[in-house]
Amino acid sequence: MEASVHDAMRSALRRVKADTQLPVVFSGDYTGKTLTLNRFIGMRTDGLRNLSVESGAGLGGRCAVTGRPLVVTDYTSSDNISREYVNNVRLEGLRGMLAVPVVVNKVVRAVLYGAVREATNFGDSVRGALLTSAKELGDELRVREEVARRAEQAEFMRADLKAEMAGTDRETLRLLHSELRAIAAQIPDPELRERLTRAGSALVAVGQQDAPAPASTTKPTLLQVPTLAPREIDVLSQVALGCTNAEIASQLALSAETVKAYLRSAATKLGTRTRMESVTRARLLGYLP
Repeated sequence: MEASVHDAMRSALRRVKADTQLPVVFSGDYTGKTLTLNRFIGMRTDGLRNLSVESGAGLGGRCAVTGRPLVVTDYTSSDNISREYVNNVRLEGLRGMLAVPVVVNKVVRAVLYGAVREATNFGDSVRGALLTSAKELGDELRVREEVARRAEQAEFMRADLKAEMAGTDRETLRLLHSELRAIAAQIPDPELRERLTRAGSALVAVGQQDAPAPASTTKPTLLQVPTLAPREIDVLSQVALGCTNAEIASQLALSAETVKAYLRSAATKLGTRTRMESVTRARLLGYLP
């Protein structure tokens, strides 16, 4: 079992020990075929440590298969259980023993044991404490599994959303981004132009929660992220749509030579050699959607 589940099992054993005052408590994980004894409090030997109990065998194997609590007054002489593990139990000196299944979503996942070193009939308080601990542990494991399942579902949904954004939706986003920046470039009102530019920049982050922010908002690092000028971003956003230099010049009200100049300066800053390399690098740095 995972570490957090192991901790839950250990906590359950400590509660059983405190509530029952039994000298020995232990547990094992059940896989549907084998019950492995792996957690102990009060043991004097290693006779039962990591013992693999077959389904239906001994007290715990039978408890796991039937899904019912089982008790023996004296394990070493009982005729109600199979005898495969009598020597292991005798080595530890155990006699009276109680086994209770831990059920998660109607499936036995583990077995809790309580034991003493003399023949005995366990009282109702001891049986009740062990049953309560097993039920509480089963409920806790069920909740943990449900949380893990929902977290996994959320991760799959997040991956699906990102995959969708990589397709048609992402292309639509890029078109909107480029259009907003093109419109902003032709508006004389500086305040309105700035609002449109900010709106275009906000689109970059949609569907890219894990992507780095543009250089202007990141903290300095050992490898300094290049800072692109607004006009360089405007030009690259049009290149990302497959526009030619002439089309970009028309969209942004620039000359073709000026477009080339912005492309050259952006490529120098980004360390790229072609138009599409510049677009790819700008996307990786969070300048383009």
